[in-house]
Amino acid sequence: MSTSARGTASWLAARLACRGVHYGWVVAAITFGVLLTTAAMRALPGVLLRPLEAEFHWERAAITVGVAISLLLYGVVGPVVGRLMDSLGPRRVILGALALMGAAGLGVLCMDQVWQFDLLWGVLVGAGSGAAASVLTASVVSRWFVARRGTVTGLLSAATSAGQIVFVPTAMWLALAAGWRASVLLILGLMLLVIAPLVVVWFRDSPAEVGQRPFGERTSALVSAAPEAGERTPLRVALRSPDFWWIAGGFFICGYTTNGLIATHFIPHATEHGVGELAAASILGLIGGTSVLGTIASGMLCDRVRNRRWLLATFYLFRGLSLLLLPLISSSTTLLTVFGVLYGLNWFATAPVNQVLLMDLFGRRSVAQIYGWVFFGHQLGSALAAYLGGWVHDRVGSYEPVFVAAGCAGVVAAAFALQLREGRRGVLVRPATA
Repeated sequence: MSTSARGTASWLAARLACRGVHYGWVVAAITFGVLLTTAAMRALPGVLLRPLEAEFHWERAAITVGVAISLLLYGVVGPVVGRLMDSLGPRRVILGALALMGAAGLGVLCMDQVWQFDLLWGVLVGAGSGAAASVLTASVVSRWFVARRGTVTGLLSAATSAGQIVFVPTAMWLALAAGWRASVLLILGLMLLVIAPLVVVWFRDSPAEVGQRPFGERTSALVSAAPEAGERTPLRVALRSPDFWWIAGGFFICGYTTNGLIATHFIPHATEHGVGELAAASILGLIGGTSVLGTIASGMLCDRVRNRRWLLATFYLFRGLSLLLLPLISSSTTLLTVFGVLYGLNWFATAPVNQVLLMDLFGRRSVAQIYGWVFFGHQLGSALAAYLGGWVHDRVGSYEPVFVAAGCAGVVAAAFALQLREGRRGVLVRPATA
């Protein structure tokens, strides 16, 4: 880090402190921008699927192989990235991720073979986006915040939804008006010309770099109750905890029922039932918009609800039931809009609950690495749904069997959440002292 950049951040931190504003909120705002643009990049396959079919005459299953690879690597790099963030800090990882995604996006503009899409989008975008994903949220929140963790986690998790509502309809409009390459250029410009400079100048890895302590450290009841800042759970200990596997299993289903299925296949599904492309993209954006509200509300509830496993189970159950209804309303734009509102309310609402549960169960100093492995399970589910959706569609001409299976899986995830022993802390695997 350059001395001038460090001095600029310290100067801003001092000025904000005079006004009673903690610098952690600046870091959180920049993190929101990183998550917003990388989420927009990940959401593009739902817009690009039909244009790529039309221009290159590729089969849908062949295209979704690249999408599945991207979603899988998005999760595979999570444990590695989590470990790097725990040791090196998130700033370097973010800059590397943005550079990788930028190079891959520029390559996509020039591709003409499906294997190139698999390499550029599947491997490079997947790896880059995985380095700027929910693991980043867990790392930033655990480093900068002691108080208001649930609220901040909800706000940052909502960035993914906000990227969807802002960019998916815009990207579809650009694709229809100027071609799909214009959609990719829009995201790349924001990522490389706006967000990357903000990370270089203002983002910092820890409060100590600007002469501060984590937000709420002096006054939070958490600090007086337990020395959480010194807790660390080795991965081998976490893997022996049943709660780790219940959370990971539920998050696998979470990925199957969101990113892999709806984000990839909702627009093609709706257009095949008579809904216009722009209208379908707008409904998908609406899902993201209502998800912003649901995710922020979920984070706030995490700060207020004592037994969070019931909260998590409710979200999974509601999602499963809504997916079971989707095949029955696919030909009505009005009913699909209602579905978008109801389904969107818990699109990412599970993420803040899972992250806060992991912080409570295993300690905040190791949460990035442990959450990285849990998030890997999430992306396994996403990749499976992305590929199976295309595979089933090519063979039966419909997505309905996949939606029904996803709805049933949501009910199973609710049952997993109820197995958590949160609230009976005497039997939990307690974090080891660092």
